[in-house]
Amino acid sequence: MFNKKTVFSGVQPSGNLHIGNYLGAIAQWVEMQEKNQCIFCVVDYHAITVKQDPEILKKKIIEVAKIYLALGIDPKKSIIFQQSSISAHTELAWILNCVARISDLNKMTQFKDKVNCIAREGALGHKAGEKEENVSVGLFDYPVLMASDILLYNTDAVPVGDDQSQHVELCRELARRFNSQFGETFKIPELRIKKEGARIMGLDDPAKKMSKSAQSEYNYIALTDKPELAAKKIMKAVTDSGSEIKYDLKNKPAIANLLTIYSLLADQPIKKLEDKYKGRGPAFAEASVGKYGDFKKDLAEVVKQFLTDFQAKYNKISDKEVRKILDEGAKKARIIAEETLERAKKKIGVN
Repeated sequence: MFNKKTVFSGVQPSGNLHIGNYLGAIAQWVEMQEKNQCIFCVVDYHAITVKQDPEILKKKIIEVAKIYLALGIDPKKSIIFQQSSISAHTELAWILNCVARISDLNKMTQFKDKVNCIAREGALGHKAGEKEENVSVGLFDYPVLMASDILLYNTDAVPVGDDQSQHVELCRELARRFNSQFGETFKIPELRIKKEGARIMGLDDPAKKMSKSAQSEYNYIALTDKPELAAKKIMKAVTDSGSEIKYDLKNKPAIANLLTIYSLLADQPIKKLEDKYKGRGPAFAEASVGKYGDFKKDLAEVVKQFLTDFQAKYNKISDKEVRKILDEGAKKARIIAEETLERAKKKIGVN
């Protein structure tokens, strides 16, 4: 075990986890746990940067952990725990706050994107049109907490979707800065982004990433969607002009996105799918489903089957079982986290 590399990642228990979360991140976790020491967290403190309903949040924490398990994260191979169970996360975050600079956080584009989203549409606890200075400090500062999450576990690799790459780079910078000021303390983690599926786009707009907090349910396919509803969403997904089924991000971004989803869920190369549907344009499609009908109907069936299989596993896992796994995982994670925290406190002279 000690010769293995340490992998750390996590997901917020907010919104609706969707196939983009699975294809972009969690699928990679499942593969990595076979050869690495993996630590996967339900990052509930990140979720509260936007106001949450407490009762819904409690349920979402269990739901996310249950999704981990149903998708293949094995508690015998990986540590799974709830972030707020280990106070070292917030304690190290404060130490790192005193190393981080306002200029570091001002560069974080995701904060600006989230504020713009609140301004346009509103979010839980916020009003549409709300200005940047009225959102929580936590929303601005959460990349530092994310750095704390990662650095506590002497992490070698961080597998995330590419929307988190800027935050991982900040983590690396804070680790380097701390080590430079106080002496070698933190390992510098590497970013791991899955080449295929790193950015699954919205079904309603291929120019925007699929989002678990999207206002329209036709943006995403939630892992807890009924398979029939998911199929309906695929059939309603926007497409491009023309009728050729070809992977072309520049000219056919919607079809390229659907091809990526199809390829990853069916475990078939995109080239093979292009060949399969070559020449099968409007003349081969039913009038009721449009020019991409055959392709979308087949993809809808693939998605239905994936969700049917996943949900059969998900529904067999009890809340009690999940709570036990999270608590046992926290005991294991706490040993590593507290050792790292003590090392950092000694370096800065408070212990």
